[in-house]
Amino acid sequence: MEQVKLGLRENWKQFSLLVLINAFVGGMVGLERTILPQIAEKEFDLAAKTAILSFIIVFGIVKAISNYFAGSLANRFGRKNLLVFGWIMAIPIPFLLMFAPNWNWVIVANVFLGINQGLAWSSTVVMKIDLVGEKQRGLAMGINESAGYLAVALFAFLSGYIANQFGLRPYPFYLGILLVILGLLGSYFFINDTRQHVIQEEQTSRVPRLQQIFLETTWKNRNLGSVTQAGLINNLNDGMVWGIFPMLLASKGFELQQIGLIIAIYPAVWGLGQLLTGKMSDKFCKKDMLFSGMLLQGIALILLIWAETIVQFMGISALLGWGTAMVYPTFLSTLAENTHPLDRAKSMGIFRLWRDLGYAIGALMTGILADYLGILSAVIFIGILTCLSAVIIKVRMRCGEGDSIKIWDWVVGKKANSTCSNSHKLIQSMEYMVA
Repeated sequence: MEQVKLGLRENWKQFSLLVLINAFVGGMVGLERTILPQIAEKEFDLAAKTAILSFIIVFGIVKAISNYFAGSLANRFGRKNLLVFGWIMAIPIPFLLMFAPNWNWVIVANVFLGINQGLAWSSTVVMKIDLVGEKQRGLAMGINESAGYLAVALFAFLSGYIANQFGLRPYPFYLGILLVILGLLGSYFFINDTRQHVIQEEQTSRVPRLQQIFLETTWKNRNLGSVTQAGLINNLNDGMVWGIFPMLLASKGFELQQIGLIIAIYPAVWGLGQLLTGKMSDKFCKKDMLFSGMLLQGIALILLIWAETIVQFMGISALLGWGTAMVYPTFLSTLAENTHPLDRAKSMGIFRLWRDLGYAIGALMTGILADYLGILSAVIFIGILTCLSAVIIKVRMRCGEGDSIKIWDWVVGKKANSTCSNSHKLIQSMEYMVA
């Protein structure tokens, strides 16, 4: 058997195919982001914010559980098999949404969507990390998450545009049928499993095995625990934005097409930004990346209470997207860096369990707050909570990734932190960022 090689360049064909597949996965979520809250209010006469956000609550819980089991199942049955099964679970989704006679059908569709996202997205993430090895994880995750969330943005805009032209149903969900066909056939016929890459990396890895994977990933390990809590809070505020943002914009008198544009900017900046921030996380201190990103998200959310014009909302949406771009690839590259190859899939599943429970917690929490105190009160609360998450990272996390450079030192031209031995490495890093 030919020995496998690790690296982005060495595996660019499979890596590129996985990027495309992950874009299809992201597109499935994008279909819902603009129009489902509108369908709830206009077609099913749901008024309570908690009831409208129930689809996000169900999606978040199911995706979180799927993520948790994805780690163990990937090791047991193979990454590719898990990816294919994730796409099989997506087959009913567009049909349930197109023909739903009541809101319960939408809930069932989001059960399938949660399974699809948990298994398919997790598989593509772990497979890309397997392929590239330890040197380019941040860049790999930046490309991966960029493709996924650019697709979220594109399909959020397209579904809003189609709904504005032809009605809320069924036409926007024809896009979902196309995505399922492309994703399933592409995964089955063109994707190869990456087990041999894991075996190859295992031979050279110096990271110790985790003794209590669940506890250490959840909180016990300073770096892993900091990442996990931030991941939960990040998706908690994303769940709020997903459900509440369209309602807030509708209350300001914006049309559906305008709402789709504003909402699409957030994942578009999130997606495009990760092409840069993923590369940054390979060189800069991950603690700095995570602290800055979470703080920026919190500030952007709080700014929403003063926004009135479409330009202001577009600017805040872009700011929120950039803050999320700072943390998303950094979450995954930090996890990969702090786990042994044999622990990686399971630790990633545990992280994604907590992270995606944030969707459910955020939707439930903001729904209750919005019903009793108003939408703006819910937004302020989540914004403050996001800032507190940044503080936890600042206090608890350590910056100890080889020759990583602290962002502030790089900005002011000082020497890198103590792990970087001389100014020559700083110059190399600056050249790396410009290249």
